[in-house]
Amino acid sequence: MAESRKYKVACIQATPVIFDIEKTVEKAISLVADAAAKGCELIVFPETFIPGYPSGLGFGTVVGSRTEAGRDQFKEYWQNSVEVPGEYTKKLGECAKEHNVFLVIGVTERDLVNGTMYCTILYFGSDGSLLGKHRKLKPTAAERLVWGEGDGSTLATYDTKLGKIGGLICWENYMPMARMAMYNKGVQLYIAPTADSRESWNATMQHIACEGRCYVIGCNQYFTKKDYPEHLQSELAEDRPEILSRGGSVIVSPLGKVLAGPLYDEEGILVAEIDLDEVVRSRMDFDVTGHYSRNDVFDLNIKDQPEIKKV
Repeated sequence: MAESRKYKVACIQATPVIFDIEKTVEKAISLVADAAAKGCELIVFPETFIPGYPSGLGFGTVVGSRTEAGRDQFKEYWQNSVEVPGEYTKKLGECAKEHNVFLVIGVTERDLVNGTMYCTILYFGSDGSLLGKHRKLKPTAAERLVWGEGDGSTLATYDTKLGKIGGLICWENYMPMARMAMYNKGVQLYIAPTADSRESWNATMQHIACEGRCYVIGCNQYFTKKDYPEHLQSELAEDRPEILSRGGSVIVSPLGKVLAGPLYDEEGILVAEIDLDEVVRSRMDFDVTGHYSRNDVFDLNIKDQPEIKKV
């Protein structure tokens, strides 16, 4: 049972310092301070905020061919990605502890054991501890050039004083069984960092809130071609618009009501009040893993999914 029933959450829609891990972490720390000053106890950042979502880059690749310049871009991205745990997770944890907040942030993770990068969510407790991570199960389309695939062992939910926190990244949220993996763990605060800035994405956020009877925090970046380092601007696909990500961050209640956002075409911090009693009230007539589950008909086996982690 959560200790606190009402509190504020923040959804950070911001522009990273693309391909610069040091400056992006500094910006994230500053934004955490801003959100904490607004009284927020849970702060959420977008997909791959560190060191930025590589929208518009092809890394010199077409089917059957790679370029040396593309390999150099890949190396630069890898060099600015996050080791978990490591120097930058320590800084982020210290920031969460200083402001007494829970922090969820999207990063590109580099695994020094196998050399692969992953699209990852990091979860930090208000005591500064790294609670865990989730690696995206299936990178979408050309994302597979840079990110490997996660597995069921990171489909985790954390039982905290704020409630049960868990989530999926971007188009994982279109995977019904992945959503059920979260629902099966009783998720109350569903984190959905994304790179999808289309208006149709908001319908998905509202659907998940109604389906899972949970609060949904959908968080995206805002950035333009000019936000890339100058040496990479000429490498961006010519058919891409000047605004590469409009944002569209949103916070939704367990009955599908939009509480904050969607925010487009600018940076900003969305703030909303969470009331965990609303989760209980919303499940009176629909509970996807309870009285509406029909376990006599359906059976879902999720390989290697961990038990709920109590914090």
